[in-house]
Amino acid sequence: MTHFDYIIVGGGSAGCVVASRLSEDPNTSVCLLEAGGKDKSPFIHAPAGLIAMMATKHNNWGYDTVPQKHLNDRIGYQPRGKTLGGSSSINAMLYVRGNRWDYDNWAEMGNPGWSYEQILPYFKKAENNKNIHNEYHGCEGPLHVTNLNTPSKLNDLFIKAAAECQIPHNPLYNDATQEGAFEYQVTQKDGERCSAAKGYLTDNLHRKNLKVITRACTEKLLFEGKKCVGVSYLDKGKKRTTLKARKEVILSAGAFGSPQLLMLSGVGPVEELKKHGIGLVHELQGVGENLQDHIDYVMSYKLPSTSDTFGISMRGTWNVLKGIFEWSRKRTGKITSPFAEAGAFLKTDPELAIPDVQLVFVGSIVDDHGRKMHMGHGMSCHITVLRPESVGTVKLNNTDPLAPPKIDPQFLSNPKDMEILVKGAEIQRTILESPALSEDRGELLYHVPPFDSEALKADIRNRADTQYHPVGTCKMAPETDPLAVVDAQLKVHGIDCLRVVDASIMPKLVSGNTNAPTIMIAEKAVDMILDSQK
Repeated sequence: MTHFDYIIVGGGSAGCVVASRLSEDPNTSVCLLEAGGKDKSPFIHAPAGLIAMMATKHNNWGYDTVPQKHLNDRIGYQPRGKTLGGSSSINAMLYVRGNRWDYDNWAEMGNPGWSYEQILPYFKKAENNKNIHNEYHGCEGPLHVTNLNTPSKLNDLFIKAAAECQIPHNPLYNDATQEGAFEYQVTQKDGERCSAAKGYLTDNLHRKNLKVITRACTEKLLFEGKKCVGVSYLDKGKKRTTLKARKEVILSAGAFGSPQLLMLSGVGPVEELKKHGIGLVHELQGVGENLQDHIDYVMSYKLPSTSDTFGISMRGTWNVLKGIFEWSRKRTGKITSPFAEAGAFLKTDPELAIPDVQLVFVGSIVDDHGRKMHMGHGMSCHITVLRPESVGTVKLNNTDPLAPPKIDPQFLSNPKDMEILVKGAEIQRTILESPALSEDRGELLYHVPPFDSEALKADIRNRADTQYHPVGTCKMAPETDPLAVVDAQLKVHGIDCLRVVDASIMPKLVSGNTNAPTIMIAEKAVDMILDSQK
């Protein structure tokens, strides 16, 4: 049995931050457990390699959902990172913080310390922005953020098309105003992905007080009464090993893994635990509830093979081979692309105070998360509802810690989400069919008659799915909230020496991608952990 001051379960976007920051004190011992392997794959470090992981189980849990009633009973797909860095090692690297309103709303929901002005310093602390230097950004943090290395020529056309639809150009979408069209900034450094592992862990693995164990599937949290004292994990999925924590256990297994492990350990809804014969340690009805995710709908158009896009053709293959050669020598060129390069935040109703939909423009044909390939070239655009009203659950399929949890996002269960998505998709189509993008644009891959809302709804139900942003299943809220799991210090209600630090604590989904906010949460959590030890 081995003792550490802190044990962190999950080496993803949050866990890497917490492990790195806590181990800055050489007198503090830290152990980080990650169920996946080391982040050695070239598909991680070469940005365009994401397509090889997103659509497969390479460094990817590749979860399925239960059949989605409002998506024609289709089974959805939920890729999540299974390697050091977690989903920050397989995502599209877009640096997006969300809207000021999101965090002020968290504070108003009874979570002191989480207003925008209070969390902004942690975004800045994490960030090392190569291009933007103002009061909203940091330039000394471990997470490298930069403009696109070799942007597609289509990005400018997309921004011009948006302007033709009275959508302003706003390259500072993470600053005072979110609304507008832009090229995304990305978490890259010198043409390589900068995951949370690369930014926070890689240069610190030499620390004698930091132990990182990969291929370690945590099977249970260990308790003495209502105090969390350690963990039990399966080394390489087989050998059971026990670790004890002198100070705290920090659960950073993500929106699916954190509630799953809490329930496997006897913390959660009584009926769910009884169903699987799990002894009750502490009742918390909110564990696994409040699942929120961004519903995503894609429109794709065919383009000629001469266009500046990724595609399946002789020319496209040759361009990729040339790109690989260039990237291997200089870390520049086509392989630095995250595929998703431009986008916009829009209002479907001009009377709204803040945007309610997000666009992500991609220089290739996107179909079924890249799992359905098409010959030729194209362009695609994702649209997502930023603050969905539909809420789902994460439950257990069984008591096997290696088995996937039962994921039910309940997409479009609230009709308001469909209403917003239809309005947004009509705006998206207007942009994509504007003059700036019309010269070489071919047919819509899945034909929907223009301005036919019923046909559009049918296509949405046939093809929409996640934009990969599950949150909320260990809700941060006051103890008076029936679904509360952690308090504003991220301590689990009713349990000593246990915190949850990851996207699962978000009481409401942020208005944008979730990687940067998750890293911010972890930076703030470290200060709270250290303050509690004073």
